[in-house]
Amino acid sequence: MRTSTSSRLVAATALVAALGLTLAACGGGDDDSSSGSSGGSKSSGDSLKGQTITYWASNQGTSIDADKKTLATETAKFTQQTGIKVNVEVIGWADLLNRILAAATSGQGPDVLNIGNTWSASLQATGALMPWDDAAFQTIGGKDRFSPAAIASAGAEGKDPAAVPIYSMAYGLYYNKKLFADAGIANPPTTWDELVSDATKLTKDGKYGLAVEGANGAENIHHIFVLAKQRGASWFDDKGNPTFTGPQQVAAVKQYIDFIAANKVAAKGDAEYDQNQTITDFATGKAAMMMWQTAAASIASHGMKPDEYGVVPVPTQTAGATGDAGVTSMVAGINIAIFNDTKHKEASEAFVKFMTSTDEQKVLNSKYQSIPPVIEAQSDPAFQTPDLKVLGQVLQKSAAPLPQVANESQFENLVGPAVKGLFADAAAGKPVTDDSVKAALQHAQQQMPTS
Repeated sequence: MRTSTSSRLVAATALVAALGLTLAACGGGDDDSSSGSSGGSKSSGDSLKGQTITYWASNQGTSIDADKKTLATETAKFTQQTGIKVNVEVIGWADLLNRILAAATSGQGPDVLNIGNTWSASLQATGALMPWDDAAFQTIGGKDRFSPAAIASAGAEGKDPAAVPIYSMAYGLYYNKKLFADAGIANPPTTWDELVSDATKLTKDGKYGLAVEGANGAENIHHIFVLAKQRGASWFDDKGNPTFTGPQQVAAVKQYIDFIAANKVAAKGDAEYDQNQTITDFATGKAAMMMWQTAAASIASHGMKPDEYGVVPVPTQTAGATGDAGVTSMVAGINIAIFNDTKHKEASEAFVKFMTSTDEQKVLNSKYQSIPPVIEAQSDPAFQTPDLKVLGQVLQKSAAPLPQVANESQFENLVGPAVKGLFADAAAGKPVTDDSVKAALQHAQQQMPTS
């Protein structure tokens, strides 16, 4: 159902106020281009040729300029096939949500846009995005073309998805084969106790067993989500109210902070990492392990070869765990959505159909070293590399979506920085206890809206 502009304004304004317009996701960068829908409306019977749509793309590659080149090539194919022109603006992750929220409040947004999949339910609640009901999915070949895990991260349960998956990713544990062999460690860890034991052996001579991105709020959220899930805990109750201060949530955060604090297997300087320095440390041999999403391209850019490292699922609390206890990753990825106020709905649907076509999914996900959420594309040889095969299995078997509730974005914006502050305490030599962790989470929860 279409949400009125006035209702959407209230919902989006509330979300903007709660977020403080400061939420950042993965990546970075900025760009300039026109915003807002282009051209006038046309009746459904008119030809789509000659229409121009605006597309806000997220920064997926090594730079915004690189993405602009990639997308220029791909959108040229679409224009050639359909006659529809596409004005592309690539927006860095630090700015993307803020831009979307501003567009939601004003009603002046792009025609098509990328969103982080963890934002799906929050943006869905504003009414700014077109619902993808069965009829809409049929225009792009049907919902069953997509991985169920990816669809589950496209909006609140029981509602039509607010977007369509376009890029999928998952976390794995990357480990340096030579450093492991030099330390006499035959196999990568499968439990957290094993990881700490191995990392302790590997922490010597100025090198560390593990690297973490302690000042990156999104990374913090992703990892504490998994650590809480493995303990059977959620960050929201069934009504969507925050449950940040439960004992299992506190334990999850403390376990993560203890990599620097009690265990001392990650460098104190990691508490300041927020620009993917974790990958640099791993690829240059300064750290023997890291937990990261589909990092092959970034690792290669630092000169590390694929046969020099391995990738396995992130550890669990006990070996062979299943169900929630066996969750090793959040369902990571990017969705593509249509702005509800577009004047070019059919042209926008045609563009989403093109971007999620099997052939285009192979091209785009191969370029960005991500995993196609379109099932038919996943068997392509480009996605059969050792690392992507492992991460693909993680997505299918041991990944879970972050809570698809309207206040999820506020959770990221408040708890991510709270964890950053605890990492800073650990790096400064301040004790990090259950009480101090609970106090930080309590402060975050007090700022959250309740349902």
